Amino acid sequence: MSRLRVAAAAAAVSGVLALAGCGASYTGGGDGPLKGAKIAFGSKSFTEQKVLGQIAVQYLRHEGADVWDQTGLVSSAAVRDSLTRGDIDAYWEYTGTAWLTYFGHDKPIPDADRQFDAVAKEDASKNGIDWIDRAPLNNTYALATSAKNAKALGVDSLGQLKALLAGPKGSKVTFCVAAEFANRPDGFPGVQKAYGFKAPGGRIKRLDEGLIYSQTANGTCTFGAVFETDGRIKGLDLTTLKDPDRFFPPYSGAISIRASVLKKHPQIERLMKPIAEKLTTAKMQELNAKVDIDGQLPDKVAKDWLKDAGFTD
Repeated sequence: MSRLRVAAAAAAVSGVLALAGCGASYTGGGDGPLKGAKIAFGSKSFTEQKVLGQIAVQYLRHEGADVWDQTGLVSSAAVRDSLTRGDIDAYWEYTGTAWLTYFGHDKPIPDADRQFDAVAKEDASKNGIDWIDRAPLNNTYALATSAKNAKALGVDSLGQLKALLAGPKGSKVTFCVAAEFANRPDGFPGVQKAYGFKAPGGRIKRLDEGLIYSQTANGTCTFGAVFETDGRIKGLDLTTLKDPDRFFPPYSGAISIRASVLKKHPQIERLMKPIAEKLTTAKMQELNAKVDIDGQLPDKVAKDWLKDAGFTD
């Protein structure tokens, strides 16, 4: 589910180009404040992005826009390049991804509001892309453990890991991490340095991201590296450790949209704002779980939520 899979994306970008060349297919439209607007809305290919993308696609259509559904477009790099080229008009992106990956900054800004403002300012000035309607969700990294282990070990914060590893219970503690998290400065090396603990190499297991959740839930991994908004945290009864020093960067979700499109249809920002305000970390965990745990399709999850939240009838 990594939002930072941006390396070696040439093949994925080529696929998007080929898709774009096949001709756009806009559907929807009708009466509403966006009547006559044509919007190509994209997303990345993991669960949360598909749900967020479908929420936007369906609601923009409800408000009168003709929308080309381009959700599920492979990698971060492919979707971002599609936006900057103008193959799509908008998609949900994360502030941390833009700041650290697209813009190449070494250090994140810990405050979510300031991070959003900095990303919006730089993208607008350099790339003609506006950021609007930041949601309260934070799809950042976290270390999680099973509820059973959290109680047995007496740990609910990253600040307690140093003492845990040094104590009698620490000899059997294991960490399961994905390859990317294992090497990133804002991943496992950085969090160990920030909180002053050192996991022995023999007790660090590298697993596929999808396996980490189940292996942490059944106790094979004492702690696993997860994403805060993943539905499997709630579905598998995992407990994420608090990050009192705010080491992990904010990954706030927001709509990034080509400035020319927003200028032509400024009402998009007003219409999407109340939707974004309801998309908290807990709400995204719930919606993602409906896909990853219950097996529902992202478009159905989006449709049901829009109705239940009172945005559509």
